[in-house]
Amino acid sequence: MNQHVAFLRAINVGGRAVVKMTDLRETFAAAGCRDVRTYIQSGNVIFESPTENTAALFQKVRVQLRKLLGQEPGVVFRSVREFEGMVRSAPFQSLEAEPGIKLCVVFLSQKPRSRPRFPLVSAPEAVEAVGMKNLDVFVVSRRKKNGFHGFPNGFIEKQLGVPATTRNWSTVLKIVELVRPEPGR
Repeated sequence: MNQHVAFLRAINVGGRAVVKMTDLRETFAAAGCRDVRTYIQSGNVIFESPTENTAALFQKVRVQLRKLLGQEPGVVFRSVREFEGMVRSAPFQSLEAEPGIKLCVVFLSQKPRSRPRFPLVSAPEAVEAVGMKNLDVFVVSRRKKNGFHGFPNGFIEKQLGVPATTRNWSTVLKIVELVRPEPGR
């Protein structure tokens, strides 16, 4: 069986689209996914595909999510293998020691019309997209004048013209840790 991760866009954020993680797990199971787990409340779902036809499974998941959410779901899928490759590539290696920054990955839902030239910078949002691999954009977020970190999602969606969802690098690392097989398994 192949393991995958799904990232739902804009759930449980600021009181909008509140979804219980038990309901989310049940929704994925109803679509045919196995060993469904969630990580934190922001819509990160780890699951196994019982079939090689992942496109059909992902479509079933979207149908079930539409029923749960009452609207078209914003969801991005990645294989665990893709995830592990991203971590191995260490896209933030030269930046991790910089104090006061947040490292993020913006997961694109589809290929952009054209590949941008990096870095992409938003001074108002204090974010800098430093690179891209496949459909994943690596972003550094610094503190804005108001003291808050900039949030890259809207900026990246506008620059690349495709829907996306963003996760902190620490979330990415934790998910990879969660999917690693336990010793002796």
